[in-house]
Amino acid sequence: MPTIKITGGRIIDPSRDVDAIGDVWIRDGKIVPDGGGGAAADSVVDARGLIVTPGLIDVHVHLREPGQEEDETIATGAAAALAGGVTTVACMPNTLPPLDTQTTAEFVVLQGRRARQANVFPVGCVSKGRKGEELAELGQLVAGGAVAFTDDGAPVSDAGLMRRALEYSKMFDRVVMQHCQVMELTVGGVMNEGFESTRLGLGGMPAAAEDIMVARDIRLAEITGGRLHIQHISTARAVELVREGKRRGIRVTAEACPHHFSLTDECLRTFDSNFKMNPPLRTAEDVAAVIEGLKDDTIEILCTDHAPHAREKKMRELDQAPFGIVGLETLLPLTVTCLIEPGHLTWPQAIRKMTVNAAALLNLPNKGTLRPGADADVTVIDPGLDWTVEAAKLRGKSKNTPYDGWKVRGRAHTVIVEGEVRYRLEGAGS
Repeated sequence: MPTIKITGGRIIDPSRDVDAIGDVWIRDGKIVPDGGGGAAADSVVDARGLIVTPGLIDVHVHLREPGQEEDETIATGAAAALAGGVTTVACMPNTLPPLDTQTTAEFVVLQGRRARQANVFPVGCVSKGRKGEELAELGQLVAGGAVAFTDDGAPVSDAGLMRRALEYSKMFDRVVMQHCQVMELTVGGVMNEGFESTRLGLGGMPAAAEDIMVARDIRLAEITGGRLHIQHISTARAVELVREGKRRGIRVTAEACPHHFSLTDECLRTFDSNFKMNPPLRTAEDVAAVIEGLKDDTIEILCTDHAPHAREKKMRELDQAPFGIVGLETLLPLTVTCLIEPGHLTWPQAIRKMTVNAAALLNLPNKGTLRPGADADVTVIDPGLDWTVEAAKLRGKSKNTPYDGWKVRGRAHTVIVEGEVRYRLEGAGS
């Protein structure tokens, strides 16, 4: 493999508390010490004026394969990830069939390798068939490559099953990710329950449906000592519950998605199904709480909940259209535009939430870092590039984004995976 020198960039590597101008050397698919060990560079990436970070990691992605390839495939989703500067994705198990066996997990790993785009790691089901009735074979899933467990798309509603999942997952040092929603409280809901849902005459999904499940699972994590991760946190009370849990030393973490720190339920006044997601867009007060949670590290992960749906599915009436939006190609620019530019987070703080923290969550010690010996996954970012999101030009198979037409800042310039340049922004020099 070629020896690559990335020269003159602002290196931000939170895993080592590095924020300085310098060079990054890559050889044989690994990061090597500065100077490349005396070897000459086969190629040089001029990063002057750019930011060089560990490859970004998205811990919450739906790739739809197997079973819903009309929406996305592992190959198209991994390609979209690269365009967003993401070098590693963890794909959710709500596929057809679900990722609840060693064989299905191995299939995802194999398809990811065949695609040769971003790294793809499967997240296995908590329960067999995602039915919430019987614990999946967690050990076999780990053997198949699963880096975590979840029934995402649906919560683990049975408290006894969730308790056992937290207990058993400790044996494999894997985190249990939970979609926190009391389903009985959200039947028929399409948006946040509140003033806007009443005004629009649409079924509501109360914030309490999330808060109650978050509180229950934090208590279960406390009595089991298991690792709990709250997915796509969206309410002010849920953020406070996680904060309280951390104060008590409970092993709980949380993630936030761009739509929950940049949009509110007022967007549903358009009746555009691209604003329909689960958990739903909440109030301005909830958005402020999520941002505050990101600022004080109550929420230590930034990710997307990338949920592609074919155009004909999203074009249905609002109550019939599926929940979810795509996000891999807009994670970085929305983080810059909505968090870094307004001063909520610094660049190192934001990058930490998409690299070393994400790698720790998924037990990937050689990802999310630029230390010598680590896997050579590197994202080079143009931090000042202003551009407009155009849904039709997104690389993913589906185009269901609420950010079409948004003017944003910051974009991936060059993306290296396993020591190989796999993406370069059109028009960007080497």
